[in-house]
Amino acid sequence: MNAARRTERIDTLVIGGGQAGLSVGYHLQRRGVPFLIVDASERIGDAWRARWDSLRLFTPARFNGLDGMPFPGDPDSFPAKDEMAAYLEAYRDRFDLPVRSGARVGRLTRENGRFVALTDDVRYEADTAVVAMSDYQRPRTPPFASELRDEIRQLHAGDYRGPDQLRDGPVLIVGAGNSGADIAMELAGERAVWMSGRDVGHMPFRIEGRLGRTLMVPLVLRVMFHRILTVATPLGRKMRRKKLHKGVPLIRVKPKELARAGIERMPRTVGTERGLPVLEDGRVLEPANIIWCTGFHAGFDWIDLPVHGEKEPLHRSGVVPSQPGLFFVGLGFLHAVSSSMVHGVGRDAERIAGLVAERSGTSTGTPAHAAA
Repeated sequence: MNAARRTERIDTLVIGGGQAGLSVGYHLQRRGVPFLIVDASERIGDAWRARWDSLRLFTPARFNGLDGMPFPGDPDSFPAKDEMAAYLEAYRDRFDLPVRSGARVGRLTRENGRFVALTDDVRYEADTAVVAMSDYQRPRTPPFASELRDEIRQLHAGDYRGPDQLRDGPVLIVGAGNSGADIAMELAGERAVWMSGRDVGHMPFRIEGRLGRTLMVPLVLRVMFHRILTVATPLGRKMRRKKLHKGVPLIRVKPKELARAGIERMPRTVGTERGLPVLEDGRVLEPANIIWCTGFHAGFDWIDLPVHGEKEPLHRSGVVPSQPGLFFVGLGFLHAVSSSMVHGVGRDAERIAGLVAERSGTSTGTPAHAAA
């Protein structure tokens, strides 16, 4: 133990200061529960600022506000990632939420009935802990990435910012999901782009078209993702099992657009030969760059408690039965498809905040909306 650590005791510790953590904080504040939010980033919204420069959200601004504060600007626009980051900062300021930035939790355990979270300089002791984070914290690349030639420039999508990071020559994008498709479209035209991976499917409508903005996007977000595809319905439970193993279809980019841009679809990348990537059909490619759009590990190995499952923490809609007082918010399909989305995280946050208030015996606020 770091001898210089001071001890702070708090009713509820919220770990994570992104949209999930801020939303939990908002609802705890309304219920009069004492809490503190700790976040590893130096500034609220940094997780968004760190994404690639051209990234825009898949949802119109009207769906990107957290409870109590609409997203500013044109409600039909698709905000850039820095706009989302600025909104989260403004949200923290508007409600004066207690956030301690630059406080990375290196270990969460339990001692004498209280949760103990350790940062570099503080030992936090809390009756209740809410891990308010997504389950894609640590970049994942295949083991054979280390066998590739040194002259091949390798980046994970989590580290990619823009074309200036790349060397001249072809780019192999490994992973054909949304990140891979968006980055491929950005790079197409100025160099050869290969996109390797299985077909994940695609949305049957254009999200930025008039029909998409006015009918299909609201229908999908409000009805399908928020009400129907939940752990409370047979269809939702089936979808959840599929999503945990197969991901989601392309949302903005269509296969025809990839083809028109000159992006060449390739089978999965499965290994190396002479330091070059090998495809599933045996072909060997010679890229100057590889961008790994291969997803993330959950990154919860710092939780020193028996809550780790094969694909995700062991929970029931964010409640951990084996560890009373420990909750999750922000995980993919925590309760519904919308659980990890900005427009859906508030419902989970409100429900969990209500359980925390019951546990602490302090519930004074009025719920913002009824959980469904």
